[in-house]
Amino acid sequence: MIILDELNIPLRYDNLDINDVVAGLQNKPANLHVVVTGRNAKDKLIEIADLVTDMTMIKHPFRSGVKAQKGVEF
Repeated sequence: MIILDELNIPLRYDNLDINDVVAGLQNKPANLHVVVTGRNAKDKLIEIADLVTDMTMIKHPFRSGVKAQKGVEF
């Protein structure tokens, strides 16, 4: 299993070419599971995915003034 944490962020800002990412994912070994995280996934990525989940923030410590914590957010 490979987790590409927050991959959708560089895709959103075109820091990575979506076509290159899609081609790489389509040519992965059959027994390899890939998890891509991040908001605003591009349509091309959604189309090739087996599972897509859309999470919505209900409550977050940042809204209460809690800053990012070393070892948790970075």
